[in-house]
Amino acid sequence: MINFFKGELNNGLKILVNSDYSTPLVSINILYFIGSKDENPKKTGFAHLFEHLMFGGSKNIPCFDTPLQNAGGENNAFTNNDYTNYYITIPSQNIETAFWLESDRMLQLAFSQKSLNIQKNVVVEEFKQRYLNQPYGDLWFIIRKQAYKVHPYKWPTIGKEVSHIENATLKDVKEFYNKYYIPSNAILTLSGNISFENGYKLSEKWFAPIIKNNLIKRNIPKEPIQLIPNFIKLEKDVPFDILCKVYHMADRRNREYIIADIISDVFSNGKSSRLYENLVKKHKVFSEIDAFISGDIDEGLFVFYGKIPDDISIEKAEKALDNEVNKLISNPITAHELSKLKNKAEAAYVFSNISCPNKALKLGVSELLGDANLINTEIETYRSINSQEVLSTSRKIFTENNCSTIYYLSKNKKRC
Repeated sequence: MINFFKGELNNGLKILVNSDYSTPLVSINILYFIGSKDENPKKTGFAHLFEHLMFGGSKNIPCFDTPLQNAGGENNAFTNNDYTNYYITIPSQNIETAFWLESDRMLQLAFSQKSLNIQKNVVVEEFKQRYLNQPYGDLWFIIRKQAYKVHPYKWPTIGKEVSHIENATLKDVKEFYNKYYIPSNAILTLSGNISFENGYKLSEKWFAPIIKNNLIKRNIPKEPIQLIPNFIKLEKDVPFDILCKVYHMADRRNREYIIADIISDVFSNGKSSRLYENLVKKHKVFSEIDAFISGDIDEGLFVFYGKIPDDISIEKAEKALDNEVNKLISNPITAHELSKLKNKAEAAYVFSNISCPNKALKLGVSELLGDANLINTEIETYRSINSQEVLSTSRKIFTENNCSTIYYLSKNKKRC
């Protein structure tokens, strides 16, 4: 049970505090409700660009990292489709340094053409190295383009194309910052050696003066139901063939999301999982194979991803995978298998709630989903799932018309 207290400042900043006096540290987490899905389709990659820009100095602090390191703290950030998250872990006696740093960059980021050019170059180089010049680097671009036709999940967090970042102007990024980096679009969570009273008091001191109560109107288009299967085959200079099959699934707030998570563990959670046992170990039609959910807040994807040995055709591998899927939608899983999966989920839940940074993040995400107490109640949903629900949800997800298939083939492979 993760105990926490919740408050909100007049400017709309939500505050959650989990006191854990077993550690000398405090983690401060600020989640901004701005992800790649909020971007202008003609100006993508901005959420990720800001993950870099936010460390470039602010109104009263020219260098973010130096005072933090002097106070014994460490920090990082990440961006996804739905939100951008910044976090600091610091000795509790120096927690006010973290409040000073985070509030100042929410108050006023130090924009300059020089800093923008530097961070644009960093992001463009990352784009090229990770996505354009690396084998299979463009795979998620292809998957998203195949699976989504309307929803902005159809482009990855890095952006649609390099030119969107290259052409970003100072005016563009200032408008983006002023719209989304505001107290009413953020959740501040604290976990560690701090009381709620002190956490709220410091939040008031450092964040209450920031008045930016813009009203953000979101109009994210809902992806229509896929009515026909999608298929694409491409051949590139890569080491081996890859098979991807992706299916639309429920959103993060839906019970079926958790059932889909359990289903992904049926297929791929360790060397006793079905796909490893049958397709890698026994029949050797894949050298590696994984099944996972994309983890998005809106309707996301259930993904199968497999590497195929040189002596196996991709058609044979796909047929073997389809056979495993058909087994799941034909017969309920046994009570023993489901119990084992629930135990693994509970172990992962307990382990994830040990560290203060994890608790701070999970509290923030739970609050974003509409109820911070999901950090405590979600595991009960896992425990309550029955085999009939697994069967019915599997049948709902794994239909031919709901599938996008990608054959990513190696030019170097000899084919019959």
